[in-house]
Amino acid sequence: MIKIQGLRKTYQMGSTAVHALKDASFQVTEGEFVAIMGSSGSGKSTLLNLLGCLDTPSDGSYHLRGKEVSCMGDDSLAEIRNQDIGFVFQTFNLLSRKTALDNVALPLIYARMTRPERERKARAMLEKVGLGDRIDHRPNEMSGGQRQRVAIARALVNDPAIILADEPTGNLDSVTSAEIMDVFTDLHKAGHTIVMVTHESDIAAYAHRTIVMKDGVVFKDELHV
Repeated sequence: MIKIQGLRKTYQMGSTAVHALKDASFQVTEGEFVAIMGSSGSGKSTLLNLLGCLDTPSDGSYHLRGKEVSCMGDDSLAEIRNQDIGFVFQTFNLLSRKTALDNVALPLIYARMTRPERERKARAMLEKVGLGDRIDHRPNEMSGGQRQRVAIARALVNDPAIILADEPTGNLDSVTSAEIMDVFTDLHKAGHTIVMVTHESDIAAYAHRTIVMKDGVVFKDELHV
């Protein structure tokens, strides 16, 4: 599913070169649930941005489903993001004036589906995450956990090959965090491939494998027993 080799990312800050990612190499097979951990500045967020095709590496290779994406142009990367990757963010990134149904259906506009098709798929995804009774609610009419469920439904609506989650429980209390992680567990059991960045060890424990980043390199890569 994912194969990266010698992945590096350097940012130029004036006359100073900042090596955010120095050398990362690993593979993620289809159906895995992987947590990426590390302290601030370890390179985990940079790595997730590269995996999500939100940024391009300075060096190294990145194959997603057999396609070399590290050298693709902006248009090709946008197509990959829309078709192959579902994003779940810490801050939900929902449109405040749109209903849950409209928020979830948004990615399907770029897939050129008709409105009835978009609404049918969005409704099915909301029901899948337990929000069938919140379809017409706007974000400010929902709890944090419900908003994150909307974000998960939006990530799933295009049937992506991989789900990337960036601190998906970072803005939630412990009870709601457990509920959201139960959703991810169910998605994993259903066969979805998930890569999740978190700084919380109890959240990483839901994954079956943990990659620990330190100083821009893979410091540890271990399977959970």
